[in-house]
Amino acid sequence: MATSFILIAWMILALLMTFGTFVPQVEAARAFFVFGDSLVDNGNNNYLATTARADSPPYGIDYPTHRPTGRFSNGRNIPDFISEQLGAESILPYLSPQLTGQRLLVGANFASAGIGILNDTGIQFINIIQMFRQFEYFQEYQNRVTAVIGAQQTKQLVNKALILITVGGNDFVNNYYLVPYSARSRQYSLPDYVKFVISEYKKLLMRLYDLGARRVLVTGTGPLGCVPAELAQRSRNGECSAELQRAASLFNPQLEQMLKQLNSQFGSDVFVGANTQLMHNDFISNPQAYGFTNSKIACCGQGPYNGLGLCTVASNLCPNRDLYAFWDPFHPSEKANGIIVQQFMTSGSTKYMYPMNLSTIMALDSRI
Repeated sequence: MATSFILIAWMILALLMTFGTFVPQVEAARAFFVFGDSLVDNGNNNYLATTARADSPPYGIDYPTHRPTGRFSNGRNIPDFISEQLGAESILPYLSPQLTGQRLLVGANFASAGIGILNDTGIQFINIIQMFRQFEYFQEYQNRVTAVIGAQQTKQLVNKALILITVGGNDFVNNYYLVPYSARSRQYSLPDYVKFVISEYKKLLMRLYDLGARRVLVTGTGPLGCVPAELAQRSRNGECSAELQRAASLFNPQLEQMLKQLNSQFGSDVFVGANTQLMHNDFISNPQAYGFTNSKIACCGQGPYNGLGLCTVASNLCPNRDLYAFWDPFHPSEKANGIIVQQFMTSGSTKYMYPMNLSTIMALDSRI
């Protein structure tokens, strides 16, 4: 009898080993995918030989581990707060070796600091994941998941996922305005450049649709001329750079129109726009209303407005990060990121979210 029990146990163990790669489907939070630049990168650049990285202190000082993660933040970034709203753990960078098994089904972050809509944006950082490559990784991701749960379930996972794409600011800051008389500024007037960038962005979004995306949150650029880095270089009395503000003011309305055209073309509200320029402007024009004491000086940095160079261990560092709208010369603080996501969730005004806010999206999609 004992021999029979031992034999059965070995048979069960053999079955478990045979099907060890099987991941059971359970009711869980919807998958979440992220594409874009440093505003949403959560560590892909840690695995690349590039200067566009945030893997050293004091980055991550307020993250739960109190260590740098590759996020360009003192703590959590926008994707982290969205994951929280989805009731899920934060997604891993696609290049992370930990992204295997069950973690694959939660989603993945493909974003890479320094990139833009255009392939020539960010070339000074040498080795970054341009948008076309992020989409190639997304296709590769789907192949990996198909090997685990099958093609049909993978298709459903992607179709039902929430996707965030945040890109465009670097096409101005790290391309058109990077240096005086840049190649792109000699090639295009600003209005023509904006039209060109929007046309290229449209191609990217159509490609994302082809890859299975059916609910995509698309953020516009922030107030480009008001970040501490631009104040340090272009401002005399704390005023925002008029030229960079003009770029954002041209780009964001055209982005909204393009999203409406795509939704009309696809016959569904696939793309949901978030006017992050207006959201940031609220911090800048009335910081006290959001609990900030400062919306011009970065918490971490050096020079005027702490806006010169990178945030390093040798930089000035504010003692209370929650009082600052900007963490470093370009990026919002963790608190600002959290407020922005709350605006994604609850804003009832189409000035901020169009055609609907994220709470409405989640309620609608839960019925499908």
